Amino acid sequence: MSIKPKVFNDRFAFCSGFENSYPVITDHRGKDLRRDGFDLSGHYRHWRHDLKLVSEMGLDYLRYGPPYYLCHAGPDKYNWSFPDKTFKLLRQLKIEPIADLLHFGLPDWLGASFQNPDWPAMFAEYAAAFAKRYHWVRLYTPVNEILVAAEFSGLNGWWNERLKSDQAFVTALKHLCRALILAEQAILAVRPDAIFVQSESSTYFHPAIPEAQDSASFLNQRRFIPLDLCFGHAVDASIYEYLCDNGMSPQEYRWFMEQAPPLRPNCIMGSDYYISNEKKVTDRHGTAEGSGEVLGYYEITKQYHERYKLPIFHTETNRKDEKDAVRWLYKEWFNILKLRADDLPILGFTWYSFFDQTDWDVQLREDNHRINPMGLYDLNRKIRPVGEAYRHLIAKWRPALLAQPQYRKLSTAKPISRRIPGHGANGSPKRSPIKRERAPGFHGRQVSRNEG
Repeated sequence: MSIKPKVFNDRFAFCSGFENSYPVITDHRGKDLRRDGFDLSGHYRHWRHDLKLVSEMGLDYLRYGPPYYLCHAGPDKYNWSFPDKTFKLLRQLKIEPIADLLHFGLPDWLGASFQNPDWPAMFAEYAAAFAKRYHWVRLYTPVNEILVAAEFSGLNGWWNERLKSDQAFVTALKHLCRALILAEQAILAVRPDAIFVQSESSTYFHPAIPEAQDSASFLNQRRFIPLDLCFGHAVDASIYEYLCDNGMSPQEYRWFMEQAPPLRPNCIMGSDYYISNEKKVTDRHGTAEGSGEVLGYYEITKQYHERYKLPIFHTETNRKDEKDAVRWLYKEWFNILKLRADDLPILGFTWYSFFDQTDWDVQLREDNHRINPMGLYDLNRKIRPVGEAYRHLIAKWRPALLAQPQYRKLSTAKPISRRIPGHGANGSPKRSPIKRERAPGFHGRQVSRNEG
């Protein structure tokens, strides 16, 4: 049985993060190009100063990870030279990292492709090696935003394998989810009290026309696939059919339903929310575009919490409109306070990222070197107004929240196996003999993050 530690030492977690994406794209010459967020922000050069700025901000927690594609140099071969320096300084500064082990990309020697069936097991070996070396690290996001990684790489054709099919999307999904579960098991074997903050995009689809209602309904079920598989929650019958139609076997599905539930006591549901997370579906084929904020973080987070009954951590938000960033910060914070007032277990808040980002206005697909002013600091290491506002918010609210009761149990319910009529063992839906009519593809542009 897993040990159930106190959550965040009974503190509300004020957090930020360093953008460390590293997908491979096709550049303007038709060549592969790795988009390394640490390189784009200058963090490899300024890491000492950068981490001290985090401490000066008053942050106790930082979403931060080593560059996986550089650190995992081959089978049983690791290069820890950079994280040895940065994680040592984090420990000295008493900043607790939420170790982000895989952020949108794979090493070249693994084909830089989520279609590769061998990499989940190899990634688990990497996770175990990291946990052994940095034994004091307790908090992990083993695989960041699985839905976004699978969509952008397997469905939209933008990153890594750059494919455009439902089968490639499902293959990427099942490999990413398998990698996460195997990594969690490997980490727990080293550190049984580890806590996993599964950062995932919190989305919602609105039908813009009557003909789009079925497509929007399907997409609103599809958004749950990564967390359903990673938390052992039975999927909707239509989603089970979709998965099986596109390469997931019943045996693979049952594996998730069996392996994931024992991990739930160590899990926290991380929810990322940007102004682009809500979308309107404009046709029956599932084409979607941004709708702007309609329901908001509070309502969408409640939907996810009602499904999984897990503690919540607001793991990402920002606005690249600098003039609106302070308003957005407080709007998100007021959603946090409302969730707490309604007795939902919200454990932390994150402005992501600490520094401005580059080319996220086009999801890293183009090498424009265009700065997106969405950070607490700009790339000259000068604090932005939203950084000043966040520092003030932390200073004012931390003492008040320390005086309030903290949510201590990691899981509010036993593992869920939500039965649906007609489902078999382990919550597995029985496939309908009648082929469900579904618009082919659902290849509409699905932008899920950092379009703030």
